[in-house]
Amino acid sequence: MPGRHSEKLLMLPGLMCDARMFGPQIAHLPDAQAVDGYGTRDSLAAMARYVLDQAPQRFSLLGHSMGARVAMEVFRAAPERVARLALVSTGAHGTREGEAEKRHALRDLGRREGMLALVDAWLPPMIAARRRGEEGLVSPLRDMCVASGLETFEAQVAALLGRPEIETLLAKIRCPVLVAAGSEDVWSPPEQHAEIASQIPGARLVIIAGAGHMLPVEAPDALNAAIARWMSEPAQPQSQKV
Repeated sequence: MPGRHSEKLLMLPGLMCDARMFGPQIAHLPDAQAVDGYGTRDSLAAMARYVLDQAPQRFSLLGHSMGARVAMEVFRAAPERVARLALVSTGAHGTREGEAEKRHALRDLGRREGMLALVDAWLPPMIAARRRGEEGLVSPLRDMCVASGLETFEAQVAALLGRPEIETLLAKIRCPVLVAAGSEDVWSPPEQHAEIASQIPGARLVIIAGAGHMLPVEAPDALNAAIARWMSEPAQPQSQKV
């Protein structure tokens, strides 16, 4: 458990999300903390610098969705400060054909009809299909994403579309790595995570049954258990730049 180690667990949220995404983890892991969004920074590198400026000297790092891509930029910039790395519900690929058009269509919807319309178009596919009608799950997620605002959404989309290549970085990681996804994640499917894990020496792959992309709140108990196992692994210093 985190209390056995000197390294604090720092968690990074994804697109339109903030520290509320990790409420179940903070409740279960009292030494953990979450970055409460990135303001309107419009590059993953700038988000990583923002994280490093407020992070302890050495820490365990978990990123969810876009936050995992930020976590990789944190690792690229300061590998010696990252004791462990967890990549949750994410991808390592570059921009794909049609991605910019889809993201810009959401942006344009938000400009025309407001954030609620944008979020109501974007959010349902992020949740496991059988749970999309659960108001207790969906309503807090909707409120969090709407509260982020259109300016933040546009900045984060710019950051994602301008993301740097990370596939060649994966093989250079030498700290304990957890790669986790929900079995029902249609945005970042399990096979995508299996590919990521296969490129990181010694990475632990965990696929959590019945959960979608919003894994930290869809299956908190299972994810918390995976985090606890990952945090129990001895961390080795990685002093060299990557």
